Amino acid sequence: MNRPSRALRLAFAGTPQFAVPTLDALHAAGHEIAAVFTQVDRPAGRGRAVQASAVKTRAVELALRVHQPSSFKSAEAIDLLRGLDADALIVVAYGLILPPAALDAPRLGCFNLHASLLPRWRGAAPIQRAIQAGDPATGVSIMRMEPGLDTGPVLAQRRVEIDPYDTAETLHDRLAVVGAVLMCETLDAVARGAAVETPQPAAGVTYAAKIDKFEAPIDWRLDAASIVRQVRAFIPWPVAETCFRGRQLRIWGAEVAPPANEAMPAAGPGTVVAVSKQGIDVACGRGFVRITMLQLPGRKAVSALQFANAEPLDAAVFSNP
Repeated sequence: MNRPSRALRLAFAGTPQFAVPTLDALHAAGHEIAAVFTQVDRPAGRGRAVQASAVKTRAVELALRVHQPSSFKSAEAIDLLRGLDADALIVVAYGLILPPAALDAPRLGCFNLHASLLPRWRGAAPIQRAIQAGDPATGVSIMRMEPGLDTGPVLAQRRVEIDPYDTAETLHDRLAVVGAVLMCETLDAVARGAAVETPQPAAGVTYAAKIDKFEAPIDWRLDAASIVRQVRAFIPWPVAETCFRGRQLRIWGAEVAPPANEAMPAAGPGTVVAVSKQGIDVACGRGFVRITMLQLPGRKAVSALQFANAEPLDAAVFSNP
């Protein structure tokens, strides 16, 4: 990691794993991390044990001071941020709203890493929505924060192609690394007074609504490509699902099957029409989805062939849970 032209005194705000590479990169670059803000510890996992955020865990490993205010609406939280005398606040997937008083506290302002090419996919779930929409590419943006939802001027962007087999998980990991590098480069430009801020255009604005678990059920009346994008977008959560003989069936891998041939019978949406080493082919509203990995409740995810060997699929029909 190249050293910045001038090390800055920073505050950092982030919560999930997506923010960790940026925290690591800023620390490795020699910036002074005066404090790390992250959300309060919360129950997680099947046992609902209280767990620290990924950012808190990493900050403790780096021996950084950690603060976990429940919000920034209180005077105490604002005073805490002001008292750090930070040059800038770096925000990556923090999850709490920063009021104007917080945005005005650092000397140079607040800068956010967002996982899209703004103004496309403002909001909570830009990675998943880009895959779900079939975008050929996405990227990361560094913007100056303002009170609006991801509306601030953009200082830098970097495009990332979406691979046909990318899931939200694999794309998330690539964007996190690209974003960390871009944040360091951008802060270097800010420190030198060379950063250029470009207002976001009014055209092309889209919103990435938060993913809801109720979106997981597959509607087999849709076309095959849309269903496959849903599967990819919802890995690792909430995972697309269907109903198989009264049981939930989670789909961890799927692709569009080759065009139907004479061996493919005409069938209604959700009907299993073929089983092979390559996967389980299911009829859709248009085309066929080939399921390659799936999971029954209480069991491990298995390949389609393993599943077919254990579960009879003759005349099987998948339906909404």
